[in-house]
Amino acid sequence: MAIRLQLIGGGRMGEALLGGLLAGGWAQPDELAVVEKISDRREELAERFSGVTVADHPLQQADAVLAVKPDDAASAGSNLKSAGVGRVLSIAAGVTTGALEAVLGPGARVIRAMPNTPALVGEGAAAIAAGRHATEGDLEWATGVLEAVGTVVVCDESMLDAVTGLSGSGPAYLFWMAENLMAAGQEVGLSPDMADALTRQTLLGAARLLAESGELPADLRAAVTSPGGTTAAGIAELEARGAASAFIAAVVAATQRSRELGGT
Repeated sequence: MAIRLQLIGGGRMGEALLGGLLAGGWAQPDELAVVEKISDRREELAERFSGVTVADHPLQQADAVLAVKPDDAASAGSNLKSAGVGRVLSIAAGVTTGALEAVLGPGARVIRAMPNTPALVGEGAAAIAAGRHATEGDLEWATGVLEAVGTVVVCDESMLDAVTGLSGSGPAYLFWMAENLMAAGQEVGLSPDMADALTRQTLLGAARLLAESGELPADLRAAVTSPGGTTAAGIAELEARGAASAFIAAVVAATQRSRELGGT
């Protein structure tokens, strides 16, 4: 079969996407390729993904996902241009569609995406934005690719810095919160193993309830916050210490840093 999609970069996100596309039936192994410059990594990918083409250079004319570090995007884009690739979905952080279009050449159809690391377990959140020449069909194609590892929303490219501040960096905020919940559990007498297990399951259960119930976060919070009860005491302490303002400030700071790094 002809290669339907090549992933440029076999790092964690590239591997996650490759696995998701196969697990979800988006393509058969012989319809996918991964391009990786490190030979040891190529061997690992070839062993894990039997039937998938593993190469050290882009294939001619096949659609591509650019999953490289930002500093490598220009050289990878140049290689894609040489291979005659006309449609590219980029998940290279901070690299604008304009920058890629300049490298790929006139008429290149570029879609830029901001995914996050839960894509590694098929629970990612990604936003995508079209470049100047990308069509509605190209956006549908990009959506289908990224839906293999999570949820996708479409936005203007100007919003991707805000997406970075919220969902791109958001997992780290929750991991930080998990660290501190575990520490708090030990502070009140739980063993490290018990605090660890309860924190992990509490966050997982709360996330599933939020996702599957369809209820507003405020309503779910109110449902477990009895007046004068234990949760009310905890929430009051969080509010008194400015926890809500701190989370908002974190998203704002990350958004601003994304703008600085991208030169926007």
